[in-house]
Amino acid sequence: MSEDTSLMSKPKKIWNDALRMVKGEDSTQLMESFTAEMTLVAEGLCEDQNRLRGEVSRMMNEEDRRIQKNESHLQELEQTLEEQQREHDRTLTEMRNRIAALEKQLSRESRERQSELARKGKKERNRIRDLTILICVAAVAAIAVLLVWKLV
Repeated sequence: MSEDTSLMSKPKKIWNDALRMVKGEDSTQLMESFTAEMTLVAEGLCEDQNRLRGEVSRMMNEEDRRIQKNESHLQELEQTLEEQQREHDRTLTEMRNRIAALEKQLSRESRERQSELARKGKKERNRIRDLTILICVAAVAAIAVLLVWKLV
């Protein structure tokens, strides 16, 4: 073990000698100073990390609230859309029913007009026939009167 210790102490001695030559200070004191500074840096990093974790947690909570708000708004919009779709369907059904009723009424009125026109046409034909017969009778009577007058 003494060889291991001596092997480990040689690099340490070389290191200490090199540091002493450069800085003129003892390596133990430098190590303590370095350790103290690194401890401060580590503590600062730990505080920064804790602060960042808190900030991330706060941001996640805000994002969760925004997501919930957006989901709620989306549900409201979906409900409104469904209500409007039902209202549109109802209005469309009413319009179809009205159109069907108007088509039936138009068909009935058209049939009534056609039958009325047929009746009027028949009456006109009957009047023309009656008038033609009356004219024929008058013509025959006039011819008969003329013949009788010529004969007498």
